[in-house]
Amino acid sequence: MPWRPVNPASVQGEVYVLHFDRPFGHARHYIGWGRNAKDRIAAHRAGRGSRLMSVIREAGIGFRVAAIMPGTRELERRLKNRGGGARSCPICHEESCSSMQ
Repeated sequence: MPWRPVNPASVQGEVYVLHFDRPFGHARHYIGWGRNAKDRIAAHRAGRGSRLMSVIREAGIGFRVAAIMPGTRELERRLKNRGGGARSCPICHEESCSSMQ
């Protein structure tokens, strides 16, 4: 069988949703992907990994891990394209459901 390059969008890893403790401008969430989400999230906590997460840290804004799920970069892109991390955030869904009661 001939060698074929791997499509990076199909590499299995973990997709994660981070929920900011307070909004930063319009941003309240970060959706990311990594082969190991815990390592990637640790990099974000240290201010490395993405520009937004670096700026969030510099602004003194904390975050909670809202979700980690198995997936590919393709899934990460689909979630981002749906428009808004709140749609993928269990914390936001929990808060909106409790405010309805």
